[in-house]
Amino acid sequence: MVRKSVLLLVFITIFFNYSIINAENNKHVEILIIESDEIIKSVPINPNIQSEVEHIISKIDDVVKKFRPIPDKGVLMKIPLEPSININNQFLNTLIDEVIIIIPEDENPYLLVFDDENRSWFFTFSTPLNKLLKTLNVSL
Repeated sequence: MVRKSVLLLVFITIFFNYSIINAENNKHVEILIIESDEIIKSVPINPNIQSEVEHIISKIDDVVKKFRPIPDKGVLMKIPLEPSININNQFLNTLIDEVIIIIPEDENPYLLVFDDENRSWFFTFSTPLNKLLKTLNVSL
């Protein structure tokens, strides 16, 4: 009886540990068309994407000064970050675990991030998105 209990305990531990590991590795970049509100592509996150997003974050140069920063037409790219990235600039000092890149139809792209208190921050940046789009295998 004790042997069965120990084996059951070992099995349950392995099963739950495996489930947790799988859940952590299922992070995807989601690309969404704003006007139709549909996800057109989902790509698993990888180190190349993470590196490119870190580069974009390092090139933040200003805060978006619009009353309505989310456009009516364009594309949103929701990018989870693993590990989280620290933003430390003149505007914000926080750890972020997700970035949303907003690509309006007739304007330059900008970032949406959430700070530790879940406040939204919109930033402009000076990095072209060509390399990130190529890594994601997306053409806009």
